[in-house]
Amino acid sequence: MRISRRNAIKTLTAAAAGTAIHRRASAAAHDLSIAPGPFKGTKESLEKYEVPEWFRDAKFGLWAHWGPQSGVEDGDWYARNMYIEGSDQYKYHVATYGHPSKVGFKDLIPKFKGDKWDPDHLISLYKKAGAKYFVSMGVHHDNFDMWNSKHQPRWNAAAIGPKKDIVGGWAKAARAQGLRFGVSEHLWITYKWFTSSHGADKTGSMAGIPYDGQDKAYWDLYTSDTTVYVPKLPWNSDNIPDAWRYHWFQRIKDLVDNYHPDLLYTDGPLPFEAYGYSIVANLYNLSAKRNGGKSDAIYNSKRREDCAVGTCVLDVERGVVDKIWPEPWQTDTCIGDWHYKRGIKYKSPKIVIDLLCDIVSRNGNLLLNIPLPNSGEPDPQELAVVANITKWMSVNSEGIYGTRPWKIFGEGPSTKAIKSDSSFNEKNRKD
Repeated sequence: MRISRRNAIKTLTAAAAGTAIHRRASAAAHDLSIAPGPFKGTKESLEKYEVPEWFRDAKFGLWAHWGPQSGVEDGDWYARNMYIEGSDQYKYHVATYGHPSKVGFKDLIPKFKGDKWDPDHLISLYKKAGAKYFVSMGVHHDNFDMWNSKHQPRWNAAAIGPKKDIVGGWAKAARAQGLRFGVSEHLWITYKWFTSSHGADKTGSMAGIPYDGQDKAYWDLYTSDTTVYVPKLPWNSDNIPDAWRYHWFQRIKDLVDNYHPDLLYTDGPLPFEAYGYSIVANLYNLSAKRNGGKSDAIYNSKRREDCAVGTCVLDVERGVVDKIWPEPWQTDTCIGDWHYKRGIKYKSPKIVIDLLCDIVSRNGNLLLNIPLPNSGEPDPQELAVVANITKWMSVNSEGIYGTRPWKIFGEGPSTKAIKSDSSFNEKNRKD
């Protein structure tokens, strides 16, 4: 029987509403044990959190937003868009690898090699460029863990692809050279994000033939039996079942427990109520154990309300806030696309430095992604950007580190270009 997309979505929504009470009950039933310490896995407890001075002083971090989608070198969200008929990445995939019913994302993962990845060398370059902290991709929406993952044993970087513990390698290199170390998680939304893999073409000679995401043998990668693809992805936790929320908790707790990051970044809001609060409390308690009872870890959320009282540091994607904010915040942006894309035009060193100065003047930090290609070695144009940032920071960094905002944040055009809706507004800035 075929049903309309609208009716299918209504069915999902009704089912979600009917199970809301069971989800809340299930959260209480699951084992949400966390490290002992000053914080509990509740909103009220986390409101007592205070941002540590190291983050206020650091101002500048670098990020390797790197994973198997980088191996294709055709830009961000490849693993989702390759299953969206008519998209540029779908067309590229069909022309280069074959139809996604025959060659899926699972088949591209072994092509991700990182054969020239040298974390010690790269961290030394980034330290010279002025970075005070470094962030590794932990897991992107593609459901592939970049560490030796207990709860994703088949699809992780130690098991397939590079066959190396990438997070562990970054952590060791960063700490050896005195940088704070962070990880990013984009996993919480994966349950929705990967629904495109469960579809099929609607037109042409392959119409109706299921993509490989419908094969139950690969649901540990493609997440579920969800078959309703919604083109405009709703960036919230609606219709995400309790089983996935608990799985997310287990995966991210494994990441934090094993690598003890100084910073944990979530690509979105603090998710899943008790599960999310428990993850943050666990992060802070582990940090407190290492630091004489006081946490000096950072948790980044992209929802302003999450960080209104203690709890976390707000992250603003590709944007600058409208004024000097009373609490520290962070911009995350990239010199190109989030995942490596061949031939893209990168931000100039001047644009990066202008952004850094503007952000710092408004009480923020800049987290800048240098997207690595399949090999794990930055291309010559990227290295040139890093070298020019290094040159500027070698002269001017004392005006950046350890500073606090003054009475005003700018002068002239820079004070008029930014609206309070701060995400994705960096393109509106004037020189």
